Amino acid sequence: MSTPLDTNALKARQQTAWASGDYAVIGTTLQLVGERLAEACDLRWDEQVLDVAAGNGNATLAAARRGCRVTSTDYVPELLKRGEERAQAEHLNVLFQVADAEALPFAEGAFDAVLSTFGVMFAPDQAQAARELARVCRPGGRIGLANWTPQGFVGQMFKVLGRHVPPPAGALPPSRWGDEEQLRVLFEGALGDVQVSRQQFNFRYRSPAHFIEVFRTWYGPVHKAFASLEQEAARELERDLTQLLDERNIAGPSSLVVPSEYLEVVLTRR
Repeated sequence: MSTPLDTNALKARQQTAWASGDYAVIGTTLQLVGERLAEACDLRWDEQVLDVAAGNGNATLAAARRGCRVTSTDYVPELLKRGEERAQAEHLNVLFQVADAEALPFAEGAFDAVLSTFGVMFAPDQAQAARELARVCRPGGRIGLANWTPQGFVGQMFKVLGRHVPPPAGALPPSRWGDEEQLRVLFEGALGDVQVSRQQFNFRYRSPAHFIEVFRTWYGPVHKAFASLEQEAARELERDLTQLLDERNIAGPSSLVVPSEYLEVVLTRR
């Protein structure tokens, strides 16, 4: 009989990973995704908006720029601090609060819109996280998500990482949130209208070596993967990531532009 997944242990491991490096170095490059999602959700002035697993606040800032009353949450305080610094720089009034996506400390139906860009998809207990998003969204409100797809570049990058540093037995891949059929299962019973579109985000770096250097230094999961490996195993991971980057690069040998597919999802709460 298989041992049940210890989601608390996995969550602690994830928190350590995301707190390592400095995700904001990567996260700020993804701001376009938050802006697109805010428009897809048709956010209105004075609406109450919750950003879940907000990281350094891309969806948070996008919503606040549209006059929304935003609460920005993450279970890693260091990430929220980066979002708070950005909001202060733009003189945006945002409430920042440490919170777990699987146990949101808010009343049922408290928000007009609940957003997450490449955040809640990493929750260990995916079904519970989906229930929480639905619970705090009012009937007729919107749940807006941006999730990397399994077949896209980031989905494949995590697949490569998993070959070198296997996840705990029983852990579900985050890229399930990038599969429309799986999303419908996760939110079964809570959905009215569902709008899904496939989008591309282009990672832009000098070269595969530059990409790996930046992600190895600043992006928590990649940083922790390399740190956990002996020298030769780390070189093998670097070779596999380089191969993936070369395969996906559309810029030719002089630069690196790697499109990565994600699902932009707007779910209307029943």
